[in-house]
Amino acid sequence: MKTIQEIRDDFAFLDADSFDDRYRYVIELGEDLPQLAPDEQSSQNKVSGCVSQVWLVTERESGADPVVRFRGQSDAHIVRGLVAIMLALYSGKHASEIVATDAEPILRELGLNEHLTPQRANGLRSMIRRIKHDAQEALEVAA
Repeated sequence: MKTIQEIRDDFAFLDADSFDDRYRYVIELGEDLPQLAPDEQSSQNKVSGCVSQVWLVTERESGADPVVRFRGQSDAHIVRGLVAIMLALYSGKHASEIVATDAEPILRELGLNEHLTPQRANGLRSMIRRIKHDAQEALEVAA
C-alpha cells in the first residue's frame, strides 16, 4: 500500500483540470487493497452511513497509546479507492495521532471534496468517524 505522502505526490503530477485522471488513480488505489475474508465482511465491520457497502477491520496493539491498524474493503470501485486513501492516512499510527488527524485538509489538497457526490462525501465522513471512534476506543481501553 502507498503512504499518504506518495498519494499526495502522485496527485500533484495529475492534471488538476481533468478529474477523470484523478478518479482513475483513486480506482487504481482501491485495486491494490488486499481482499477481506468473507467472514470479515460482516455487519459488525460494516460502516453505517455509506451508500456503498464499506467494511473496516480494526486491529490494535496493546499499550498506553496503541498503534491501530485498519483494513478495509468496499463493493464500489471509487469507494474502495477512498478506503485506500483513508487507510494510508490513518492506519498504522498511534491512536492519539489518529484522533488528532483532520482529514479535511488532505481531501481539499487532493481535490476530493469538490468532486465527490454528496452521498460519497457523507460516506467518507462516516468512514472517518468510524476510524476516529475506534482509535478513541483503543485509547479508553488502554487507560
